[in-house]
Order: sequence, then structure tokens, then C-alpha cells
Amino acid sequence: MAVDYAYYSGTYGGGLSEAAFSACIGQGEAHVMWLCAVNGVDAADDACKRAVCAATDAFAEFGAGEVGGYTIGSFSVKNYENKGTTGEELATQAALKELAGTGYAFCGVR
Repeated sequence: MAVDYAYYSGTYGGGLSEAAFSACIGQGEAHVMWLCAVNGVDAADDACKRAVCAATDAFAEFGAGEVGGYTIGSFSVKNYENKGTTGEELATQAALKELAGTGYAFCGVR
């Protein structure tokens, strides 16, 4: 994909540090490629780049696993009352919002 930190921070307006962005961009790109596998993806398309940024933000904030709980110092509580929401599901929702209207993620009958 054609997303670099300059695009993420400047054009998209993302708030991750460059290190956090670099740590999660591969996961964000792979996720958008997976979402668009049926119809393919134009890596230079602005909607695709924004979807990668949105997914990267979600993965940076939530990771890919279960979402919920909190940590205070060395004390940690995992909340399993969140109906099984995962960071991957939140990344999917964020990316799909950016892909709306493009047809990239459409898997229906043509």
C-alpha cells in the first residue's frame, strides 16, 4: 500500500507517534487487503489509504484480540462482558467506514 507516516499524520490527520504507526501499519495494510480480497484494491486510491489508516489506528489502540478491561500499575482486570468484541472487529468497522461507496469491500452479486 502507499501509506506512509507523512500521509497518515498530514493528510489523514492521525495521532499516533511514528513508532506506534510503524509498529501497526503492516497489520492495517494486511487487514484492508483481506477486506478487499474479492474485488481487489487500488493501493493509490484515497479511500483505501484512509481505510488503512483507520485500521492502523484501531490496531494500535486495541490490538487484535479481546477488547475490555483495564490496568492500574501491576493490577489488571479483563472484562469479558463486552460480548466478545475484538480489536480486529473494531479495525474492520473503522476500515469499512472509509471504504463506504467504493465497492472495494462489496462481496455480493454484481
